Amino acid sequence: MSITENRPDRTEKDRGGITEDPSLSAENKADAYLSNAYDIEVGTNVVDGDRAPDTIYDVIPEGVNPALVREERVHRGLSQRHIQMIALAGAIGTGLFLGSGKSIRRAGPVGTLIGYGIVGTLVMSVMGCLAELSALAPISGAFVRQSEFFFDPALAFAIGWCCFYGSVVSVPAEWSAVAVIMTYWTDLSPAIWIAICIFITFMTNLFLIRIYGEVELICSMLKIMLILGLILFGLIYDLGGIPGTDRIGFRYWKDPGSFGEGYYYTGTAGGRFCGFWLTLINAVYAFSGVESLAIAAAETKNPRRNVPKAAKHVFIRVFIFYMVTLFIVGLIVPYNDKNLLQSTGTAASSPFVIAAQRAGVKVLPSIINAVIITSAWSSGNHGMLVGSRSLYALALDGKAPKIFTRVSRFGIPYLAVLFQGSFQLLAFMSLNSGAATVFSWMTNINSSSTLCIWIVIGFISLRVRQAMKAQGIAPAKLPWSAPLQPFISHYTMWGSFVVLITGGFYSFLPGNWDVSDFFSSYFSVIFMIVFYFGYKLWKKTKIVPLTQVPVGQFIAIADANPETEAQPTKGPWGWFAKFWWD
Repeated sequence: MSITENRPDRTEKDRGGITEDPSLSAENKADAYLSNAYDIEVGTNVVDGDRAPDTIYDVIPEGVNPALVREERVHRGLSQRHIQMIALAGAIGTGLFLGSGKSIRRAGPVGTLIGYGIVGTLVMSVMGCLAELSALAPISGAFVRQSEFFFDPALAFAIGWCCFYGSVVSVPAEWSAVAVIMTYWTDLSPAIWIAICIFITFMTNLFLIRIYGEVELICSMLKIMLILGLILFGLIYDLGGIPGTDRIGFRYWKDPGSFGEGYYYTGTAGGRFCGFWLTLINAVYAFSGVESLAIAAAETKNPRRNVPKAAKHVFIRVFIFYMVTLFIVGLIVPYNDKNLLQSTGTAASSPFVIAAQRAGVKVLPSIINAVIITSAWSSGNHGMLVGSRSLYALALDGKAPKIFTRVSRFGIPYLAVLFQGSFQLLAFMSLNSGAATVFSWMTNINSSSTLCIWIVIGFISLRVRQAMKAQGIAPAKLPWSAPLQPFISHYTMWGSFVVLITGGFYSFLPGNWDVSDFFSSYFSVIFMIVFYFGYKLWKKTKIVPLTQVPVGQFIAIADANPETEAQPTKGPWGWFAKFWWD
């Protein structure tokens, strides 16, 4: 039997010469279209070596919703090493290198480790849910379009635009950070460095996705080398291995102490708890970007195999890097260091630079700042990918102007990239308002939008599991099943919700009210509510019943189009390759 999409308005010529089984009546086809049964007949979608137009699979199960197999015209040019490094590049940036100083000052070394550890477990759950969803439905926009298929088109509209505007503010925040860091060496106008970042980012995002992947790979390797170097330097410094320095050990954990000065009620237990809770928001900003792993699933080779594998490795590496690095820095920089207390927002307040200066290693601060610049640029570059692909996904489903579906001959949605990139000009706000203030606002906005994304990921993952139960589909049928489900879906959703709702508590403290702080902390919540219900009322969308969630159709598509098995690398690279390479 030869199968194609179930579109009555398409002629045999339109279907690439593929004919349907005449024994299937219109009524049976309608039943198949709505069916979510796992066992669906399949047939080939390739004739004389050519795939039928408007599809992305060689074999299409009968009755599958055409939207699930639509040709997206982007190129699968990213391999496992690329998407791992893209996620690493997004997750390791200024949130660690610059933002961690404020956390250490308020919460101290132990409070910072606890805060980042808690958020780390939340990220672990996010990555598990995300990997499971991406293996099931590796489509452009990932959780944006999955929200429509698995719950409600209105949610896809709201989270898609939330994801877009989150990238809109995160990219300028990184350019502001670059401008801040450059003040360490020069008094030239920060506008020069912002303009350079904008130009280079446009160039890397408008050409082949593989070129983008290779650039991110190089930047990520530089970050990893920096972190490993900082860990080694910190151990040597702490143990007194640098000439002219004494052994530090855990001296600073005793004096001034393992917990910081706190926030608002400084010096009290309540103040220390407030300082610790603020660390959670800083940690969310630092970890934000890991969800970009799934955004490029439609542009990844063998996504059902590579995305879950990359998700596991990315989380393990990011979590270990953060915890070990913060532990070492907490040993060698006391929370009452005058540069941390100044909180100037300049490169001099980075705990890593402070540690190098305290050790008397003159060249090290320059090396650290140089790599931090590449790190900040890489994070901004990855933000461009997230925002442009979210916009592209919205346009594919008619939730953004169709003009953004245009793709270049390189497979790049170039108009989406150009539109997203135009908002990089917001970085110039830091020239008038003060880089530290603008960076703080953008950090809060980006953190709140990230938490909204995590909530949706957890919710959609839970919906899939509920739909499978309602339809009698065993978890073993999934292309990849995350461990500890559905617990991690609940933890992702409710944990992110608690941090989101309480993240701006400082605005409600007596005499501490500030409109800009409140707005930056809770704008995403207001945005999601208005966009979801506004679109729902406008388009009169309906929630997809659990019995009609197309889990079975996606599983049937996956089974009908198996991916190639990984080819193990032999020789001395074998052990290394299984963790990183295809």
